[in-house]
Amino acid sequence: MRETPSWSCVPARDACVVDALLKAWRRARPDAVFIQLEDGRQVTFAALHDRVAAIAHGLRRNGVQRGDNVLVWMANSVACVETWFAINCLGAVYVPINTALRGQSLTNVLDNSGARHMVADADLLPALATAEVRHLRRIYAMGPPPEAVDPALEVVDAATLAEAGATELPGLDPPVQPWDAQSIVYTSGTTGPAKGVVSSYAHLYHMAAPHSFTMVGSDDRYLCHLPLFHVGGTIPLMGMLARGASVALVPSFSTGLFWDRVRATRTTVVVLLGVMATFLLKQPPGPRDRDHPLQKAIIIPYGADAADFGRRFGVQVSTLYNMTEISTPLAINHAPATAGSCGIPRQGVELRLVDGNDIDVPAGEVGELIVRTDAPWALCSGYFRNDAATVGAFRNGWFHTGDAFRVQDGEYIFVDRMKDTIRRRGENISSFEIEAEAVKFDAVREAAAIPVPSALSEDDVMCVVAPAPDAAVEPEALFRFLQQRLPYFMVPRYIRIVDALPKTETQKIQKAALRGQGVTPDTWDCEAAGLSLRRSRRQS
Repeated sequence: MRETPSWSCVPARDACVVDALLKAWRRARPDAVFIQLEDGRQVTFAALHDRVAAIAHGLRRNGVQRGDNVLVWMANSVACVETWFAINCLGAVYVPINTALRGQSLTNVLDNSGARHMVADADLLPALATAEVRHLRRIYAMGPPPEAVDPALEVVDAATLAEAGATELPGLDPPVQPWDAQSIVYTSGTTGPAKGVVSSYAHLYHMAAPHSFTMVGSDDRYLCHLPLFHVGGTIPLMGMLARGASVALVPSFSTGLFWDRVRATRTTVVVLLGVMATFLLKQPPGPRDRDHPLQKAIIIPYGADAADFGRRFGVQVSTLYNMTEISTPLAINHAPATAGSCGIPRQGVELRLVDGNDIDVPAGEVGELIVRTDAPWALCSGYFRNDAATVGAFRNGWFHTGDAFRVQDGEYIFVDRMKDTIRRRGENISSFEIEAEAVKFDAVREAAAIPVPSALSEDDVMCVVAPAPDAAVEPEALFRFLQQRLPYFMVPRYIRIVDALPKTETQKIQKAALRGQGVTPDTWDCEAAGLSLRRSRRQS
């Protein structure tokens, strides 16, 4: 009888559930390093297990029960990882929230989660005064809490949670299973209130497992520089815990500190999201460009300059595609030939490109990517307390990504977010393709292409750019550069220069903010400068 492939079945409890993994690695590899910090400190599997056990018992003494949602409002730190794992070892649900939340966005998450318990960095607590707090009752503060916290909230010193010093994980009967809820991770909320994505242990396993993150091995050390409240920060911790491997944990991505951190932590693999790879490439070349232990860089999205990154820094580049709701359905282990490629489908997933009615588009045409999997629980379990959003996303039995793709030579090529596509004079335009060309201009560090209202019909195109270090962008020179590299209908009419583009904590450009600003007084207009956007003979 043939063994069922791991990608088509529910993973075993011992392969994906936190308490089982902590126990297994404490027995098998107690002195092996799981977390490496840039200052030289290390956390072994044995130390992690014992610390998590002590915190879990402390949380249970304070009333956290199986099935409870527990908010974690913390920056990247060992304490955050310990807290997360302790919550899971109680059979409770880890609910990390963005450290930048304030006001209504914070109120929305607090309300939707319904959580009564929160573990938080003390310096974030004053922001609670900007939100409405209805359900929250107890806060475990990392550090001295401010005096201004609502007196209706009980504030406990988080250091007291581990005082009893228990070294055995709490026993649960029945034990936590792979299909149980492990976390609720809130999406960015760029098109409305943030939605809470419910993930089972099996979902997170499939997201970061060897059959999905095929370029990451058990002997790698994975740099975790994306925030732990984001799926990009969740994947390294769960993926490397499942492998019995290690992570390098740093506070955040920093262009200036990146290579020093890689060297200090002996990092071998990293995900570079959004503009990170471009930022590093735009740094002046130096004699230490290849003096580092990094072997592999997973660049998302795979822009036109990604191959240049591999050549300059001497690393193997690859790419993949994922969302909080799905489980890495596309990946490729080598440098793809086409900018925008996200790779090929992994085993265990089925993909389609469809129109607005879920009808397959003709071969070679652009459509929305929809996904389903062979294995139960390999996608998210829906949006917490948001049935309408869940039904809409999983329409007709497929998860709808909201991303436009086309297929070329078997590879799936990202075209744009459906909501970011620009339509100009009857032509659909990919903002990604404009941005990929704009950053090839030496003076441009980062770029965002957005639609702005046209006096004629549909949209005009604006390209908002920020200069590279010690460089200045001359709008007409950039315009003429793009004229040579883009179809006439994609060339931006407007060019706006800013010091830096607004970004999320994961270095994704916030295009909604730029669209809201529109054509500003400092925006350069090619028509006002007497330059034409009409079709040339060369493009006829």
